[in-house]
Amino acid sequence: MDADAALVDSDKSVWAQGRMAWMLLTMYNSVEARPDWLRWGQSGIDFLMRHGFDEDRHMFFHLARDGRPIRKRRYAYSESFASIACAALFRATGNERWRDKSIELFEHFLRWNFTPGVMPAKFCNTRPMISIGPRMIAITTAQSLCDDLGTSHNLQQWIDRCIDEIATLFVKHDRQVVMENVAEDGTILDHFDGRTINPGHAMEASWFILEQARLRNDSQILELGTKMLQYSWHRGWDQEYGGLFYFRDVDHRPVQEYWHDMKFWWPHNEAVIATWMAFLLTGQTEYAQWHRQVHNWSYLHFSDPKHGEWFGYLHR
Repeated sequence: MDADAALVDSDKSVWAQGRMAWMLLTMYNSVEARPDWLRWGQSGIDFLMRHGFDEDRHMFFHLARDGRPIRKRRYAYSESFASIACAALFRATGNERWRDKSIELFEHFLRWNFTPGVMPAKFCNTRPMISIGPRMIAITTAQSLCDDLGTSHNLQQWIDRCIDEIATLFVKHDRQVVMENVAEDGTILDHFDGRTINPGHAMEASWFILEQARLRNDSQILELGTKMLQYSWHRGWDQEYGGLFYFRDVDHRPVQEYWHDMKFWWPHNEAVIATWMAFLLTGQTEYAQWHRQVHNWSYLHFSDPKHGEWFGYLHR
């Protein structure tokens, strides 16, 4: 929608259907059992069940308003967001169909992302890389499923595995950085794709890990999450204009993407959450200061004082 709420485009994001349904159903389960929230969440899931899947059972990424497919991606994040929505619907209704569907979708996500050769390759095999994205999404998806389904189905094992892989392969304490992509053995690749870091994405991963530290009261996991936040904050915060850079280079060299110095809304959302969680779990005032800093900057620049909501993208 544009600023006055007129419809600009009627296409539908598959990610957004799952996420919105999960949010509505989580509010129903944990805030207040409002019938509208249940009905709206169920409606989003019903739409996904009717239109979200190709013949091979892999989900689409982008649909027309009436559900006809527009785009299908090679990766499987649509499945992770649909999985958490179905789990929340199971908790709301007790209908075992949704528990089973949630596990089926999560297993598809895991198979697609962690079984070699299943997901179509993005690049030729000359310089293979692995990414932090599937690992961090596996953590937060499994955490959500634990909330709504219980701790069976190997959920804790996947959380442990992915935290360990992030700690050993992507977090470089000697460089004080969290990498976005690395070689399969964790080596930093000295090329654009290998050197590029995404501070907002790393902060998002940090608060998923901080949440696990909170759930387990685990000091080692807490230290990992706070270190990831510290490294990413210092790498990402724009000392001149404020806000978070979108991309940086691990060696402080030029970045390939032309939007690298823009300020996107979502890294600031993640930073607001991560800094607040770090403060709550540690009591360290540095995190409270960072929280106020990113919160105040975000509401000053992203918020539309005339129409409400936020702008999505800002120049540096």
